[in-house]
Amino acid sequence: MGWKGAVTVDRGETAVQAAILTTTRGESNIRRSFASNDAAEIAARGGRTGVRGAGAPTMRATSTADGPSMDLRSGLAQLAAEHGLDAAATRRLEAIAGLDDAPAALATWLPRGVAVLAAALGGLGVVFWIAANWQTLGRFGRFAMLEGLVLAMCAGALWKPAARAPLGLVALLAIGALFAYFGQTYQTGADPWQLFAVWALLALPLCIAARSDVLWAPWALVVMTGVSLWVHAHTGHRWRVQPDDLAAHLAGWGAALALVAFLSAPLRNVTGAGVWGQRVAIALAVVMIGLTAIAGLVGDRALAHYFCGLAVFAVAAVLLAREESFEIFGLSAVALGIDTLVVGGLAYALFHGASSSDAFARLMLLALVAAALLAGTVSLLLRLARRHGAAR
Repeated sequence: MGWKGAVTVDRGETAVQAAILTTTRGESNIRRSFASNDAAEIAARGGRTGVRGAGAPTMRATSTADGPSMDLRSGLAQLAAEHGLDAAATRRLEAIAGLDDAPAALATWLPRGVAVLAAALGGLGVVFWIAANWQTLGRFGRFAMLEGLVLAMCAGALWKPAARAPLGLVALLAIGALFAYFGQTYQTGADPWQLFAVWALLALPLCIAARSDVLWAPWALVVMTGVSLWVHAHTGHRWRVQPDDLAAHLAGWGAALALVAFLSAPLRNVTGAGVWGQRVAIALAVVMIGLTAIAGLVGDRALAHYFCGLAVFAVAAVLLAREESFEIFGLSAVALGIDTLVVGGLAYALFHGASSSDAFARLMLLALVAAALLAGTVSLLLRLARRHGAAR
């Protein structure tokens, strides 16, 4: 079988030359053309698809403003069906399109991913090994091991820029282990949130120097853990939501939103953080605010928490939906939080203090409203993604 021609599908072309394939039995070449409306229909569904021979045949699918890009496998199946290709010819077409080739970015990202995973497992392994040999090492040995690990990883990150992110991650974990051991050894009586605050503060220069989400994402987790423990310490050392605790919860929410702003795009020239650092911070902030608002909804006279949480989510959604600050992951997380609070509020209004006589009807109403709200949210997110994607 040999490749004799080219297949191209593009909007606005009056005719599209079909694939010219010959089989091993010496069949004559097949040449077909598509009408312009067929080409426009395929292009409207998927953009431009082209298969070219002569050395480096490829088939690609690109997006247009009219819709998402056509799936490559679907496009190949459509071409094979339209040209009546047999199994062997279809496999040849797939080979020409590079369907079975390894992803282009695999060679770049796989070693990095393995290095990050190895760094995380290695750092945790050292911490667990010290814990397992707690009695054998002695106080000086434990401090020497942890401090030496921090210094060695920081020196390695400075000396080897290509391995800066994984080595920095080990150093970040070792800093936390060092302060945890310090608190266990000297029993200063400090609240747990102070450990995480010092950990985050001392690891901040390391994250700025590494300029990688490999460090910023766990650093955001450390900061949010410290914020949660601070709120816990200022609400009577209990995970409670009461009217008197509103100020402490609002302060915690403010700290969480400040973390999101710190990792946002306007400051990335300073921090070097990528999108995943901010996404982790947004996800954790949504969980914190959402759980507190739901707890206020079902708690004892703490409805102010619920309405404050709903207001914070609404403002965040407006900000994230703007073109200059559009972030589909963060907007989706905030939209999910809004949907959860709205459905929770409706459930509270329908079932709080109501009799059980018509509970099934109320439950069905709640389910219908939840389904409609979710469908509307997804539709709105898709429209925003297409609009901002076309604008960019």
